[in-house]
Amino acid sequence: MADSETNGNREADRRGFMRRVFLAGGATAFTAMGGAGALAFADDGSTPSATPTDSASPSPSASPTRAPGGGGPGAQTITEDFFGLTTDGRRLDDLFTIHSQGVDTAPVVAAANAFLAGLTDTQKTATQFTLRSTEWRTWSNLDPGEFPRKGVSFADLTADQNVLGTALLKAALSADGLETTEKIRRINNAAGELLGKSDDFNDVLFYWTVMGTPSTTEPWGFQLDGHHLVVNYFVLGDQVVMSPCFWGSEPTSMEIDGETVSVCQEEVAASLAFIQSLTAAQQQTAIVSATKADEDMKAGAFADNAVEAYAGIRATALTAAQRKKLLAVAEAFVDRAKADVARARMAEIRAHLDDTYAAWIGGTGDDDPFYLRVHSPVVWIEVDCQAAGPLGGAYGKTRADGPSQLHIHSVVRTPNGNDYGSELLRQHYLTSPHHR
Repeated sequence: MADSETNGNREADRRGFMRRVFLAGGATAFTAMGGAGALAFADDGSTPSATPTDSASPSPSASPTRAPGGGGPGAQTITEDFFGLTTDGRRLDDLFTIHSQGVDTAPVVAAANAFLAGLTDTQKTATQFTLRSTEWRTWSNLDPGEFPRKGVSFADLTADQNVLGTALLKAALSADGLETTEKIRRINNAAGELLGKSDDFNDVLFYWTVMGTPSTTEPWGFQLDGHHLVVNYFVLGDQVVMSPCFWGSEPTSMEIDGETVSVCQEEVAASLAFIQSLTAAQQQTAIVSATKADEDMKAGAFADNAVEAYAGIRATALTAAQRKKLLAVAEAFVDRAKADVARARMAEIRAHLDDTYAAWIGGTGDDDPFYLRVHSPVVWIEVDCQAAGPLGGAYGKTRADGPSQLHIHSVVRTPNGNDYGSELLRQHYLTSPHHR
């Protein structure tokens, strides 16, 4: 368990960072947008000053701030209220509604309450925020040395408390999802040890925060945030929104204690299977560039309001078999949630398949580095093979060697305002009698 001095220094670093955010973003950094439909998040968990309205379509008052490659140093800022990822700065209405999805959220509610009950008062104060806190949005792929977090990390908790945290993950994720989180942390730790960077790259500096109070009827959520691993999980009754999520690893395969540990393989295999299923003519449409940059991600950390037009090939131009392979890319990520959550999410994605586009950058060979974006009104997926980062030495690569499949960043979002369950939350505040 970290001592109070360490916690105090970390919080001081975090507050210093947030002050820099305000200075960089100016007076509008966390204030209400001029347009209607904004669901404002409030710093430090206080009550936001903006009131959600019943219109969801107007565009934000400022251009979005975007962090390249999932959030590079110097790009970690919030300069406007949440609006959501769009194609042209305007949200599409009526995509998301409060309705019964048949998801059994009782286990994750019970696990979250047990986790909170297991914390000390000081830990709970550091971990629990109001539902509309900006803490939702201040996640990052960067290691904690570059980007200080709030909440409590695995390192801050006792063995018994970590068991409760693991139980929360088990209640939220499928077996595959849980295994993926464990492998990302395990490789992060082994690579850190190999390079003598364990202070920042390990398996314990992954941070828990809980927004709101876990309930089977009222909205709430939690976040797990660390290097190459971010899960945002919003719950409202029997509806779940698990986005944004960030999944990555450097390297993606490593010998650890005599065992080969590999992760992020499903998304790479599904992406290649899709592009390789296309005809030469179809590939000409899908491939927007044959040249792969060191990083091509558009909507990583601090890019909640990215504006990106559709690109590539539309699903209506695909055969039934090719459409199935495109859906398999989404399934590689969606199946990391519990089965009932995944079924509801895939039904939503399939309903908008005709309006789904796939854009490719790079080569199409089995070992080629590539970038794939799957984009529809209800889902945004990026799979990005990147150049070596701070752990490149663990697999003998430097940034000068260019991108490879050994360093993967992937992000999954819900466009048009429903990342963090924001659109469902907006509707809840408008329609629930006790919020009127």
